[in-house]
Amino acid sequence: MGLITSLGRFVLFIAAVFSKPEKRSVMYRLTLKEISELGLKSVLFVIFVSLFVGAVVSLQTAANMEGGWMPRYLIGYATRDAIILEFSPTIISLLLAGKIGSNIASSIGTMRVTEQIDALEVMGVNPITYLVRPKIFALMFFNPLLICMSMFVGVLGGLLAVVFSGESTAAQYVAGIQYDFIPFKTLYALIKTTLFAFIIATISSFHGYYTEGGALEVGKSSTKAVVYSSVIIIVCNYLLTQLLLRS
Repeated sequence: MGLITSLGRFVLFIAAVFSKPEKRSVMYRLTLKEISELGLKSVLFVIFVSLFVGAVVSLQTAANMEGGWMPRYLIGYATRDAIILEFSPTIISLLLAGKIGSNIASSIGTMRVTEQIDALEVMGVNPITYLVRPKIFALMFFNPLLICMSMFVGVLGGLLAVVFSGESTAAQYVAGIQYDFIPFKTLYALIKTTLFAFIIATISSFHGYYTEGGALEVGKSSTKAVVYSSVIIIVCNYLLTQLLLRS
C-alpha cells in the first residue's frame, strides 16, 4: 500500500472514529475500562523507569561538573530541565508506544481476524467508534497524569542519587530545581504528551483494525504500530519544540 493511499485511509479512519457517536453512558463505561487496562497497568513501569533514569541523569550531570568551579545546585537545575523537557514527555511516550501501542494493535487485530468486528457490525454497532474512541479518550486523559508522575519520580530519583553518592546536598539540589523555573516548560511537556497519546492510540488502532490474515499478520500489525507511532512521535517532537520553544 502506497504512502498516499495509507495516509488517505488513515484520515478517513479518524473521521469515522468521530462520526457516529455512541451513547454517553456506553462511552463513559468503555473509557473507564480502557483507563484501567492501558493506563493504570503502566503506572509501576513508568515509576520504575523514571526513578532510575532520573538518578542516572543527575549522576552524569555531576560527573561532568569536575573542577569545582561550577555551583552544585546546577545538578538539580540540569536534571529538572532534562526530565521535564525531554525525558518524561518524549522518552516515556516512546516506551508507552511500545507497551500500549502493541497492546492496542494486537487486541484489535485479533478481533479482526477472529471476525469479532464483523459480529459487532451485524449487531448494528459501529466498531470503529466502539473500539477506538474510548482508547483515544483514555490515553489523552491518563497519559498526562503518567507524565506528571514521571516528572516527580525522575526528579526524586535524581535527589536520592546525588545525596547518597555525596555529589550534592539535598538543599543544593532543591535550590537547583527552584532556580529560574519557567512554568511554561511544564505546559509544553503536557501539550506534547497529549498529542503523543493521540498518535499512539490512533495509529495503533488503525493498524490493528485493518489487519488481514491470521496470527502472523497480527504480530506484523503490532510491529508496524510501534514503529510508525515512534517515528511520528519523534518528528512531532521536533516540530513542537521548534514551534513552542523556539518561536
